[in-house]
Amino acid sequence: MGTAVVARVAGWALALVAGAVFGTAGTITHPFTVGGWLPAGLIVAAVACLALLLAIRLLVDDRGAVISAGLGMLAALALFSGRGPGGSVVVPQAAAGEFPVGMVWMFLLAGIVLIVVAWPDARRLRALRAPSE
Repeated sequence: MGTAVVARVAGWALALVAGAVFGTAGTITHPFTVGGWLPAGLIVAAVACLALLLAIRLLVDDRGAVISAGLGMLAALALFSGRGPGGSVVVPQAAAGEFPVGMVWMFLLAGIVLIVVAWPDARRLRALRAPSE
C-alpha cells in the first residue's frame, strides 16, 4: 500500500470520528430551547454539523472524507435515537400537539449531509469552462 492510500484512509477515519462527535453532540443538544419556543439547540447543532462538513469539503480534495464525516454523524444519530439498554431514549417521539423536534433534527441532518456531499466541485467546473491554452 502506498503512502497516499494510507493517508487517504487515515483521513477518512479521522473524518468519521469527527462526524460522530458532532453528530453525538447535535443529537444530545438539539431539543434545547430558549424561552420555551426558540429551538436554539437545533439551530446550533445544524450550523455546527454544516460547518464541519463544509470545512472538510473546502479543505480536502476528497469527497470520501465528507461522506465519511456524514456517515459518522448519521450513525451517531441512529445510535442515540434508539432505546438504550436501560430503557432511556435521547430523541423521544413528540407527544400529540408538540413540535416534532427529533424528526426535524433527523431530516435536517440527513439533508445537510446530502447537500454538502452532492454539491459540485467549483474548481472542476472552472477548469472545464477555462479555455485550453
